Amino acid sequence: MKQIKILLTVFLALFLVSTSHAQNNIDRVEPPFWWVGFKETSLQLLVHGPEISGYLPNISYPGVSISNVIRVQSPNYLFIDVMIAPETQAGKFNISFINEDGAEISYGYELKAREENSASRRGFNSSDAIYLITPDRFANGNAGNDTVAGLEDKLDRKNIGGRHGGDIQGISDHLDYISDMGFTSVWLNPVLENAQPTYSYHGYATTDFYKVDPRFGTNEEFRAMIEKARSKGIGFIMDMIANHSGSEHWWMKDMPSDDWINYTAEYRAGKYVNTSHRRTLLRDPYSSDSDKKLFSDGWFVETMPDLNQKNPLMAKYLIQNAVWWIEYSGLTGIRMDTYPYSDMNFMSDWTGRIMNEYPDFNIVGEEWSINPSVVSYWQRGKVNRNGYVSHLPSLMDFPLNLILAKSLNDKEEWSRGLIEIYKMLANDADYPDPANLVIFPDNHDMSRIFTQLNEDEDLYRMAIAFNLTMRGIPQIYYGTEILMSNPGTDDHGIIRSDFPGGWAGDEVNAFTGEGLSAAQSAAQEFTRRLLNWRKKTPVIHKGKLMHFVPENGVYVYFRYDDQDKVMVVINKNAASYDLSLDRFAEMLEGEKRAKDIITGALVELTDNIDLAARSVMILEIE
Repeated sequence: MKQIKILLTVFLALFLVSTSHAQNNIDRVEPPFWWVGFKETSLQLLVHGPEISGYLPNISYPGVSISNVIRVQSPNYLFIDVMIAPETQAGKFNISFINEDGAEISYGYELKAREENSASRRGFNSSDAIYLITPDRFANGNAGNDTVAGLEDKLDRKNIGGRHGGDIQGISDHLDYISDMGFTSVWLNPVLENAQPTYSYHGYATTDFYKVDPRFGTNEEFRAMIEKARSKGIGFIMDMIANHSGSEHWWMKDMPSDDWINYTAEYRAGKYVNTSHRRTLLRDPYSSDSDKKLFSDGWFVETMPDLNQKNPLMAKYLIQNAVWWIEYSGLTGIRMDTYPYSDMNFMSDWTGRIMNEYPDFNIVGEEWSINPSVVSYWQRGKVNRNGYVSHLPSLMDFPLNLILAKSLNDKEEWSRGLIEIYKMLANDADYPDPANLVIFPDNHDMSRIFTQLNEDEDLYRMAIAFNLTMRGIPQIYYGTEILMSNPGTDDHGIIRSDFPGGWAGDEVNAFTGEGLSAAQSAAQEFTRRLLNWRKKTPVIHKGKLMHFVPENGVYVYFRYDDQDKVMVVINKNAASYDLSLDRFAEMLEGEKRAKDIITGALVELTDNIDLAARSVMILEIE
């Protein structure tokens, strides 16, 4: 009897050691958890661990079944196709893995219940105004995460290309400022882990698609910030990158297969194949297949491997990752980086899946082109000559952005000046939904608008007023409201300078106004006044647009609906100008007076309006 007890004890000990060792054989399962209640009832799990392909998975949970097990070149991966029946209840269960020797691994997994009304969440739209933030450069709310063990790129605020310590806590601490300014949405530059050895602060070289970079905070802190923002009427837009990962991504040391990234053979041979950046060729009826391949498959930069979305496992991984972050964190939008660089058919599937699950959601894509026909190619509803169907609701309006500063700086002539804005807007005929374009004076990848306008405060006010009254969804980059600039350089580290007041010891605090110059304070108040007025003015959100050909350095346009009208007048003349209202009779007939929302003054709509030199006037017609 004693021997039996000893044998049982030894057997139990060996079993526990074996089970513990086996559990450690699984490095990760992604997605780390999922939800019940999606329209799409399939889920694909990526399982990574030493020799895991030699195991057979099994799930015993009501409503959950394994439909397929996929093994790839690397023996350290399994891809498991799981079906989740519509009636499946949320809960936890084990996935068991058994090899031919009978060794077993048990891995805990969870299906969560979705938040109520998750599928019907409202995405950002034309009633919103977006505040774009580079997290590392906005505010340091937690000095304890400035430098993290195991991550090479340490805090170095003296280095313009280094990490400065801004984080999620810093943003969360200043949500009241964002709300008080009148913003209703925040777009964050990427916050996921970037374990690159240097120049990682910008976030565009993801090394873990399911983990917030610990120098910014945790997944839980990210989610808590978004929940806090929601209580203040602010939604969050997540910057995502499906085109590439970072060169230090964990899978680069053990790729599932040779076709996991593009140009794998060249990469392993120490060679680098760069994209051509020739974005026009995707819609070019005469472009060659070889040119298309180089554009889509070439790497953006050497430290950003180009992901092969034509591999169905990669495609599924990226689609599920986007859905996971929407559901987990409570997003109201996605901004997709380098939108046309990914495989175009994949992007149709990616956007289609998201919009099917969240019909009122919004996604804005980056297509950096001055040509509206190139940008409009990607918008949902566009009938393209080659039959390509896109499900992307919104795009960044680069054509309008890239002409704005030029038109304000140019001398007024027949074909130059304000007429350039007028002509660009005529291209709205190319877009299925121009009201859903995101418009902006500047962003994180270009010179600040104040610099573009040669630090001319009058032109700055025209640019801000234009973006906050024109059709579309306005976006303002952090610091633009206080005239942040980058004179004499296009270095992104300078463009993305620290927001004053975000760090202990800052002599200037833009959150409180302490130390701002008179010009900075005036610009901040001007932007605040317009944003808060815009927030409560539906005609600017959804009203129609009518504009009149600019004449004599004056550009007039109206936003109007059946109830309200707003008249915007931009005067570039160096002297005051007496504007005759006769030309605008079709909009002003019967109207008698208006309120200037910038000055608060009442304006009589008689025969003429006296315009101050180099000014913008926004008239709310009573």
